[in-house]
Amino acid sequence: MKSKHIIITGTSRGIGFELVKLFASQGHQVLALSRNSDPINKLENKNVTCFSCDICDVSEYKKIADFIKNKWHQVDILINNAGAILNKPFSKTTFQDFEQVYKTNVFGVSEMIRTVIPFMKKDGHVVTISSMGGVQGSVKFPGLSAYSSSKAAVITLTELLAEEYKETGPCFNVLALGAVQTEMLEEAFPGYQALMTANEMAKYISEFALNGQKYYNGKMLQVSNSTP
Repeated sequence: MKSKHIIITGTSRGIGFELVKLFASQGHQVLALSRNSDPINKLENKNVTCFSCDICDVSEYKKIADFIKNKWHQVDILINNAGAILNKPFSKTTFQDFEQVYKTNVFGVSEMIRTVIPFMKKDGHVVTISSMGGVQGSVKFPGLSAYSSSKAAVITLTELLAEEYKETGPCFNVLALGAVQTEMLEEAFPGYQALMTANEMAKYISEFALNGQKYYNGKMLQVSNSTP
């Protein structure tokens, strides 16, 4: 397979970290973005470029655009994986709580897409990681009003962008994940044991990111072993 230029957000741990290792091992060029760049830098992989990036800070996006212009010139795949979770009763949440979650889960996704799209071709693929909690009609859990509603927002955003860019590309798809055993899950639900590991989910996402645009555009796929 021809080497791809792939950008992944939220790469310091969990699924994002596993995705970086998978793509790099396959010979792809990866730009790994996270506020904490140390875990990726310790990999010392020649196929991986990593620098600290806070996707909630609008001023940070210039260095991403500059890197693409100067080093890559084009991007084949963007995976919006970075996420923030908050488990708190709605009555206890504040404006700032919702703002913090939406800055990462919605505004960061839209700004990353806005930054990268000019460097993507028609066959490019933007994959956004959502959650089953953001899917209408799925099981909901108390305390996740900010998180799940933000994950619902990027599902609709994906549908809208696929329509808006259907003539020129790239393709846009969103994966609504069920529970995956990650550090973020443990922080939100201490002691909960998911059936899926971060590495197992990363394998599925990597394959979908490389080939899913051949079959889907503007679609939300539920990646969960439970129903609904």
